Amino acid sequence: ESACGPCVGVGGSPASGSISVRTFNRNFEARSGTKDAQVYLVGPATAAITALRGGFTDPATWGPAPETPVLPQRVPSTRNLFVFPPENPAEVEILYGPSIKPIPLMPAPEKVITAPVLIKTGDNITTDHILPGGSEVMALRSNLPAVSDCIFGRIDPEFVSRAKAAGTGVIVGGENYGQGSAREHAALSPRYLGVKAVIAKSFARIHRTNLINFGIIPFLFTNKEDYQRLEQGCQLTIPIKDLQAQQDLTIELSNGETMILKNDLSEREREAIMVGGELNMAAQRV
Repeated sequence: ESACGPCVGVGGSPASGSISVRTFNRNFEARSGTKDAQVYLVGPATAAITALRGGFTDPATWGPAPETPVLPQRVPSTRNLFVFPPENPAEVEILYGPSIKPIPLMPAPEKVITAPVLIKTGDNITTDHILPGGSEVMALRSNLPAVSDCIFGRIDPEFVSRAKAAGTGVIVGGENYGQGSAREHAALSPRYLGVKAVIAKSFARIHRTNLINFGIIPFLFTNKEDYQRLEQGCQLTIPIKDLQAQQDLTIELSNGETMILKNDLSEREREAIMVGGELNMAAQRV
C-alpha cells in the first residue's frame, strides 16, 4: 500500500501473525490493521521484487534497474476543481449528517484543578495507543462523543468509564509520550473526557502542540524519579492561577506531599491554555 490508509490502520490488513512489506512510513503496533502482524518498511523496488518472489532476496540478483520515466515539465492547474467560499459566509447553512457532531466549546480551566490520575503509561506511548486506528474507529472520526469512547481502549478498556465517572483527570506518561501520527483526536478526545493535564518525562513534539491546541497542559517531571511517586488514582491539586510562562509549578499530592513540575510553555502557549486552547483563543480574536 502507498496511500493514507496505513496512517489510520485501514486497507489491506495482513493475516494474523504474518509479515508484510510496505512503502509508507508507519509500522507501529496494529498500524497495518492487524494487531499481531509485523510491518517491514521498504522502498518501492524492494516491495515490487518481494511481491514477485514472495520474500526478501539479494538485490544483486534483481538484474538491471528499469528506466526512470520522463516527468512532465509543468504540473497542470487544479484551481478549476476548487469550490471557493461565498462573499457572504453568513448565508451558508452547514448540514450535518447523523454521524457528524460539531466540536463543543472547551471551557477555560479553573483557577485550581483538583483531579485524579486516570492512567499511568510507560515509555513510547504512540497516538495509536491513545486513539486506535482501524476501520471501527475511522467511521467515528467526525463524531467526537463516539470516538472518545475508544480512547486507550486497547491498553486499558476501563479508562473511558473511569474518566467519565471522575469528570476530570490527569494522565501520567513516560518518555516520548505521544509519538507517531499527528492525529489530533489523541488530544481532542482526552480533553472531551475531562483530561486537564498530562505529566510526562518527555513529549513527542507534535502531540505536545496538539495538547496545547485543545487546552491540555503538558507538564514535565523536573525530577524524572518523581514518576514513581504518581500512581493511578492519586489525587493532584494544580494551581493553574499560578501558571506562568517558563516557570516551574508546585502541585500538591493527596498524601500531603508536594511536587515541582517543569513548565516549558511559551507566553503564547500559556495564553492559549488559560482560555481553554487555541480554538477558543482564535474565536476570541474573531
